[in-house]
Amino acid sequence: MVQRLRLAAALVSPLILAGCVVGPSFRAPKLAVPTGFVSPGTAAPAWPKPGWWRHFGSPELDTLVEAAKLHNFSVVEAIDQLEAANAQVEISGAPLLPAITGTGTGHFQQAGASAAGASSSSSFSKFGGVGSSKNIDSHNYAANFQASYELDFWGKNYDALRTAQENAAAAQFNAATVALTEEAAVATTYFQTLTYEDELVIAHRNLDAAQGLLDQLNAEFKAGVVDQPTVAQQAALVASERATIPNLVSELRQQALGLGILTGQAPEFLRVHGGSLNDIHVPRLRPGVPAQLLTRRPDVAEAEATLIGANATVRGAIASFFPSISLTGSAGWQSNALNMLFAPGSMLLSAASSLSQPIFEGGALTGTLNVDRATYREDVAKYEQSVAQAFTDVETAMTALHYATRQEHLQRIAVQRAQAALDGARGQLQAGVVDVSTVLNAEQTLLSDENTLEQARLTRLDAAVNLYKAMGGGWVLPKHEVR
Repeated sequence: MVQRLRLAAALVSPLILAGCVVGPSFRAPKLAVPTGFVSPGTAAPAWPKPGWWRHFGSPELDTLVEAAKLHNFSVVEAIDQLEAANAQVEISGAPLLPAITGTGTGHFQQAGASAAGASSSSSFSKFGGVGSSKNIDSHNYAANFQASYELDFWGKNYDALRTAQENAAAAQFNAATVALTEEAAVATTYFQTLTYEDELVIAHRNLDAAQGLLDQLNAEFKAGVVDQPTVAQQAALVASERATIPNLVSELRQQALGLGILTGQAPEFLRVHGGSLNDIHVPRLRPGVPAQLLTRRPDVAEAEATLIGANATVRGAIASFFPSISLTGSAGWQSNALNMLFAPGSMLLSAASSLSQPIFEGGALTGTLNVDRATYREDVAKYEQSVAQAFTDVETAMTALHYATRQEHLQRIAVQRAQAALDGARGQLQAGVVDVSTVLNAEQTLLSDENTLEQARLTRLDAAVNLYKAMGGGWVLPKHEVR
């Protein structure tokens, strides 16, 4: 008998193991990963670290980003979505465990009964009724526990749990992506604010210089040294430069208002002290091997987790075609006396099993499987796109940072030469060598070059922020999440 049981077990075990594995196992799509980045750059490889914004050297920026991490509405929403996804994991894992319910009942009944007398003469009560009546009380108590369990023979419930787990992981990675996006938005908005402050300083300085020259020309006009058209031309320049100031103030204020929504507060409660782009440092950074980028981008990890979850959903849809086996059992006690309810003689036991096999469901299971397979293929495309987009983002940011750095250097030289040209033109005007038009042209050139330099600085800082973001901002895939 023992040998027969062992033989049966040996024959059944492979069937059980084979039955428990239905549907395709997940395999990550094979992608062509470049061996190195091609964008120009001379910096040594240096991946960003958490708190990357601190490397710009602005305490106010640090404060704003920390506020956004705590109160930004998109960040809070992503965290709530993560909590909901984690709760869904608990729900999806419940079918893997038995369901146990307990019930208790108490029943009381009172019924009246007639008792006939021994003789007709004695059958009348003293109240004139026929016979005598009494109440009969009956009690019944019961306690019951029921357990039910569906054998996850084909892995359907496990695949549902796996899907929920991967969706929770995707929500976690999405929260990291949202946080990084909002951190970068705070930095770029703050740098734009400083740009308008610098341009406002430039505008006031040029206005003062132009007004000083106009005052000088007015004095010379009264002395008969210059004519009226020369004075009018300078007056027009003064009016033009004064007219640019309100727009700069408006743009500055709008950027400050934008920082309010990014930090999760009404703009009335936000105070931005600002400063100058000249006080901001641009750190050196450059990614290492491109393959490392795939473990440093939360959006790529999110796409992969979604893909793994979609694969588990396909497996679950395939498992739905197979029989469902359920086990149920109950244990209880029943007694007419409460104090005897749990006595051995009052115990009741029952057990049952059931099997259900889909036979005709109008194509619902097939349609569901086709939908899940199409969704999986769609998620494959999204994953491949996220990987390609990651490499593209890094290459784009590195290219922009390299040429923006070069442009800023060259534009700084242009400003220095424009300033020297203006100083020379003013000296020549004082000596009577040139007319005022030479000074006006030099002023316009300097104003244009200074504003262009501010934009070049902003472009460089934005490129640095985008490179930090493209490189993952210091995020690293947790070791337990490595596939």
